Amino acid sequence: MNEPSWISLLPTVLAIVLAIWSRQVYVSLAAGIWIGWTILEGWNPLTGLATAIEQTVAVLGDPGNAKVILFTLVIGAMIATLEAAGGVRGFVRWIEGNRWVTNGRRAQFLAWIIGIVIFIESNITVLVAGAVSRPLFDRFRISRERLAYIVDSTSAPICILIPLNAWGALNLGILNELGVEDALGVFIAAIPVNFYALIAFLLAGASILWKIDLGPMKRAEKRAAEGQVLWPNAQPMVDETVLSPTPVGRIAPRARNMLVPIAVMVVTMPLGLYVTGGGSMLEGSGSTSVLWAVLAGLGAAWLLLLGQRGASLDELTRTGLKGAGGLMPLALILLLALALGSVARTLGAGEYVAQVTEGVLAPMLFLPLVFVVAGGIAFSIGSSWGTFAIMLPIAVPVAETLGMPLAPFVAAALSGGIFGDHSSPISDTTIISSMAAATDHIDHVRTQLPYALLAGGAAAVCFAVLGATL
Repeated sequence: MNEPSWISLLPTVLAIVLAIWSRQVYVSLAAGIWIGWTILEGWNPLTGLATAIEQTVAVLGDPGNAKVILFTLVIGAMIATLEAAGGVRGFVRWIEGNRWVTNGRRAQFLAWIIGIVIFIESNITVLVAGAVSRPLFDRFRISRERLAYIVDSTSAPICILIPLNAWGALNLGILNELGVEDALGVFIAAIPVNFYALIAFLLAGASILWKIDLGPMKRAEKRAAEGQVLWPNAQPMVDETVLSPTPVGRIAPRARNMLVPIAVMVVTMPLGLYVTGGGSMLEGSGSTSVLWAVLAGLGAAWLLLLGQRGASLDELTRTGLKGAGGLMPLALILLLALALGSVARTLGAGEYVAQVTEGVLAPMLFLPLVFVVAGGIAFSIGSSWGTFAIMLPIAVPVAETLGMPLAPFVAAALSGGIFGDHSSPISDTTIISSMAAATDHIDHVRTQLPYALLAGGAAAVCFAVLGATL
């Protein structure tokens, strides 16, 4: 096919519908990939299947994609190591000993704060917050769906507001390629008007403070309060025993065995951006720096345990491999999600959505239009990063053509990408949040969607008001 049309949306729509109907994420993503390449192969299902397999394997040929998947396995090894060494239990015991977390509300605020403090990469934020908070949520009978919502609302929404991390490096790179002068200045100016990101994490905090349980979340909270961790037919996204292995037992649980590796990881991230950027953090490689950071964190955890004689090298290796194996389902989902995004881009799904909405509104309403279109693209392809790559090259020239400031248009594109990604059942961040909370993925999507739509509606209104003032 030469020109993008409504058919361009068929693979992602099929994957989303199947995911909601069948609750089988792997099959749904694979089906979307297959139908996409079947369309591109002239509707021949056999050659479409063969091409789909080849193109899915080809995703690993991109160094950035390979690093993301490798990072997933390493973070699994790191979390398992921290758990087996008693680092997570030591941290939980430490905050309980200081009476910082004595009830369910404080447990929720702990997850929310972790999501804000660990801002170097969304997946790290989600997995660390989930590992620390899940035992506390279960103890105080707070639903795992609420945990998944909290960590999902403080991962990408926080990361997109920070210029010196992988997310900032990606978007600054796109802006530089578009010839934007003072890309960092434009990005920083976009932060206070990045309405969805700001509203999403503030709404999560408000829902904790005032116990705002909307629709399905209210039912999930009632179930958890009765002592039922999951619904009877729920299928947790990960076996929590894999990422919470039996402690090695030779040393007492110590908070520093978790805090030091995480601190090393946080410090290594900007250092990696500086090194890979040839002396400029703004030009560094986000995917490389994130991988270096998590490897450094894992190395610090190993050195701590070896120095304390808390584990042998053999035990650390076996624990790390078990943890990496625990996140193998996530690595597979990421591979399939990347492959689906690839075929969606090849079909021109994003370009089609942009084309059919172009010119339908007055210039003053372009900001909410950019936000809504970016949200639709991100929901369809399940990738905020892919949406940024599609929408920023559209939004920036529109702003320049209209003679309007760039920052609000950049903010609208970024906000829309986060909104669609936050709402999509095929989003990698949404899937990882389900895994971190050890809850059913579709249950997480259903309970989170009312909050995402509420924040999205508020953000659209804010962009409309801002657009009218430009």
